[in-house]
Amino acid sequence: MAVPLDRFLRFDELTAELNRLVATRPDLATIESIGRSHEGRDIWLVTITDATTGAHDTKPAHWVDANIHAVELTASVAALNLVDVLLAGHGTDERITRALRTRTFYVVARVNPDGAEWALADSPRFVRSSTRRWPWRDGHTPSGLREHDVDGDGRILRMRVPDPDGAWRPHPDEARLMVARRPDEGPDDGPFFRLLAEGTIDDHDGFTVPYRGPAERLDLNRNYPAGWGTGVRGAGDFPTSEPEISAIVRAMVARPNICGFNAYHTSGGVLLRPSSTKADSALPPKDVWTWTQLGAHLTEASGYRVHSVFEDFTWDKTTTMSGASDDWAYEHLGVYGWTTEFWDPISHATDHRASTDIWYTGPSVDDELAVLRWSDTAAPGMYVDWYAFDHPQLGAVELGGWDALQSWTNPPGALLAAEVAPHADFAIFQALAAPRIEIKQLRAAPLGDATWRVTAGIANTGWLPTYVTEHARTRDLVLPLVVELTDVTAGGSVTVVDAPARRELGQLAGRSGFRLDGGGRNDGTPDRVLTTWLVRAAAGTTLTVEARHPRAGVSRASIVLWDAPST
Repeated sequence: MAVPLDRFLRFDELTAELNRLVATRPDLATIESIGRSHEGRDIWLVTITDATTGAHDTKPAHWVDANIHAVELTASVAALNLVDVLLAGHGTDERITRALRTRTFYVVARVNPDGAEWALADSPRFVRSSTRRWPWRDGHTPSGLREHDVDGDGRILRMRVPDPDGAWRPHPDEARLMVARRPDEGPDDGPFFRLLAEGTIDDHDGFTVPYRGPAERLDLNRNYPAGWGTGVRGAGDFPTSEPEISAIVRAMVARPNICGFNAYHTSGGVLLRPSSTKADSALPPKDVWTWTQLGAHLTEASGYRVHSVFEDFTWDKTTTMSGASDDWAYEHLGVYGWTTEFWDPISHATDHRASTDIWYTGPSVDDELAVLRWSDTAAPGMYVDWYAFDHPQLGAVELGGWDALQSWTNPPGALLAAEVAPHADFAIFQALAAPRIEIKQLRAAPLGDATWRVTAGIANTGWLPTYVTEHARTRDLVLPLVVELTDVTAGGSVTVVDAPARRELGQLAGRSGFRLDGGGRNDGTPDRVLTTWLVRAAAGTTLTVEARHPRAGVSRASIVLWDAPST
């Protein structure tokens, strides 16, 4: 049965689909609840790895989560597609098979099941994130406009209210499209309109329509500990105060093998990276370079460009978007965090991509007109022609305009599969870039008198260093490589003459560093380390060496002590 990639799934169907996928490959996948949402829905984590080559926590891992914001439903489709691609590709696709043999994937397909249920209801409601009312703890609803499907047609559109003082007028060449009124136009130059989100007005006074935001003002992606502050809109009562974010943070901290992080969002058709609060000049140059190298893979495959949130997507540099998940993954865990913003309709309708200011200024008139005309044939239904409606408070108005769920926020169903397709490959690419510890050499040389010199050579065969980021290295966020010698012979007796048997060997470089530190002229071996024990044991004793690193995984090798040198 094919995974549904042409529509958005409500919670029960998404749950069933995840369980169905896991059941098709129990040798590769498990599913568990890592917590419950504000309304009590499970937050599902799917763990994917080849169990025959080791448990999930013995391998470097890549974490993907999705749909933290209620209406950003493309993100869940992309996460579901990733699970399907990994499970279907094992055993048939060499790269995927290798990735699951040596790496682990953790996938949370929906961080915010409550908000998504509101967005997907038969009569939807539009909310940014959590459905918990905040900051009023007594359930108070502020007066003003409340966005919802007021006419019950299953869409949230716009309301066009005739008003000589309105700020909008029909486009001179396309009457469906509303454009800003010029500063010099008088009331007789109309018709003019006031535009409002579809909804009703609590405590309407007959004259004003205040918009103070919904009663549910939380933004779950401002509730992470990195840079959290009360001055950030929707940040919550304290870092991780919301059950959804507490569940994610606890689950990730409990899995120190995570080497990379990606949060799936919409919209913009871009790949965003930290920092949200600092200029690139305040970050380690090696980390900025590495983000660029990794992101170039997705740019080539999809056209999504890499942007710093602070440098390119922050309109007012004095008001930053702190408390976000990718910043937390980088600043607190020391891994490369990403936010993927799916879907840029402008790139489909024109020969260019959306401006990095679009979140603040909206699209240009020319771009919006181009998208409207493109959608008429490529995606009918994105834009709804204006139609009369008798509003219970405002009287005669018109409803129409962009469908809030499937226009600028998410692609229409027919375009979903193509939009998310390249991103599964990018997740695999990032996972395979993670550090990986391997014991490449194990020897024992007899020295006489039942004494042996045991030598182990350990290498990081991954692209990234074992500490992953420079930020992690300079702040000592990652524990070192540990190598331990043990006797596995029943009844055997081994003495480590030059104790201890357990050695801490620091961190190892990855291949990425050769381009910067060696310059391609003299790599050396910063990715390798050799350690030696002097042991006293009888011939025939089997010794095992275990190398383990919290991020780069676990590797084991055994050797039998013989009187002749063993290789």
